Amino acid sequence: MDFIPAQESSLFIKVFRIYVRLLFKRRFKNVWIKQEYVPGDQSRTIYYLNHHSWWDGIIPLLLNEYLLKQKARALMEDKQMRQYSFFKRIGAFSIDRNDPRKTVTSLRYAVQSMKRDKSSLFIYPEGKITPTGSSMDFEGGLAWLHSKLPEVDIVPVGIYMHTIRNDKPELHVQIGKPVRLHKEFKNKEMTRVYEDELNQILGQLRSTAGFTDEPFRKFL
Repeated sequence: MDFIPAQESSLFIKVFRIYVRLLFKRRFKNVWIKQEYVPGDQSRTIYYLNHHSWWDGIIPLLLNEYLLKQKARALMEDKQMRQYSFFKRIGAFSIDRNDPRKTVTSLRYAVQSMKRDKSSLFIYPEGKITPTGSSMDFEGGLAWLHSKLPEVDIVPVGIYMHTIRNDKPELHVQIGKPVRLHKEFKNKEMTRVYEDELNQILGQLRSTAGFTDEPFRKFL
């Protein structure tokens, strides 16, 4: 299968973001946000997220359109891109992790995308939906991107859904601080740090979400 590039449509994004906002308001009792990173006018950012549900795929659009406001793109599994082709119109492009050569094509496209002013990229380093609470096992793409884009901020984003207070689920999202790495770190060492940083955020979410709203503000 051929690589599917992003083909953004500003009109489609304007309409789709309204639909997505309504979708989240209908599905969740509340959507809460804790934001420790605010991109500046010159910032270029790679956000990496845990991946436990179908909803994770549209959370980046919600965050970017109503909060972060960057020129966002996202890596999406090739199979899903072919099933939901409209995602290319909101900035998604395909990656086929079963074919190393095609994976490199997608990552190189990501590098070129990140050379745009005020650009951002959303990536799920686990590569697939995993059970909630399972240990992190990142693939190497995030570290590879960092090696090609050392000036870019790498920011962890934790996603946590629960029904602690209501039969209708609540969604908590925590945007962490940029990950700082030693220059001499190899790719495997960088990957381990990325895993640890996101694990810490998810641990904080599990211990606070639904028990106290103090660290969060209501987003929707």
